[in-house]
Amino acid sequence: MSTIILGIESSCDDTGASILIDDKIASNVVSSQIVHKNLGGVVPELASRKHIENIIYVVNQAIDQAQIKKSDLSAIAFTRGPGLMGSLLVGVSFAKSMAAALSIPIIEVNHMEAHILALFIDEPRPSFPFLCLTVSGGHTQIVQVNGPLEMEVLGKTIDDAAGEAFDKAGKYLGLPYPAGPHIDRLAQTGQAKYTFPKPQAGGLNFSFSGLKTAVLYFLQREMKNNNEFISENLADICASLQSTIVDILTEKLVEASAITGIRSVAIAGGVSANSGLRTRLNDMAEKEGWKVYIPKLAYCVDNAAMIAKAGQFKYEKKLFSNFDLTADPRLKIVSP
Repeated sequence: MSTIILGIESSCDDTGASILIDDKIASNVVSSQIVHKNLGGVVPELASRKHIENIIYVVNQAIDQAQIKKSDLSAIAFTRGPGLMGSLLVGVSFAKSMAAALSIPIIEVNHMEAHILALFIDEPRPSFPFLCLTVSGGHTQIVQVNGPLEMEVLGKTIDDAAGEAFDKAGKYLGLPYPAGPHIDRLAQTGQAKYTFPKPQAGGLNFSFSGLKTAVLYFLQREMKNNNEFISENLADICASLQSTIVDILTEKLVEASAITGIRSVAIAGGVSANSGLRTRLNDMAEKEGWKVYIPKLAYCVDNAAMIAKAGQFKYEKKLFSNFDLTADPRLKIVSP
């Protein structure tokens, strides 16, 4: 008899549902919220309202596309955290209600752990242990992954995340939100001719707040001399910014590999879709003697397939959750 898991993702502004049948993703549906694009960032109250509007449709679509019935489900996995409290509550409440109605277990999933476990959706899959650089709008971490349920955070941002640096700098440049993909696209036609500082943090930790400030001051200084500086040099500014952020990320990854002796390296999270980071990591593979793993683009951004996959690992160990739990917006990776 097949194991069929419904995954639900609602940590921020994307409502996702996915069906995993045994070891294969049978459907992966995402409803993105465009309401935030003209507001310069995700508005939590609007996000939670949209999740309420979208979740039934998205779950039904995932079930229909997988060609199964609700009664076929073995368990429901859902994002408990981290994320926006209101958004998380929609997914948590829906998962508990649906599972109770079907008399099946629920499985809580850590959003950041799920990003890492997305690497196991398709082949090739990394062997343990490996290092994973998880980079998104809200998190930047280096994680030592000793097993699907054994992870240790070796370093993290002490202030802003890499994705926030992209988005804030993009706002200075007049780019739409989220700015990361726009900067990536423009950087591909530019030259990294401008030098930005690389803020230092202790150990394997990261810092990006100083970089955001440096970019702002740089633009203000250049605009005093030429009002058209940004428009005339936009691609080069983006290439320089992207190159700096990729430098910061990969330099710490090299340090982590040297400290641990681990030569299997992966990236995960929304910023892992960045072409500059993906290219740099592949270029470094031969230089550093690394075996590199990079997820498909569909599994970089927030999605429910990674939640279902993470749920599968817990389902196999019968690590089910109690129905009295609630969302945890500050949920952390904690090694058992």
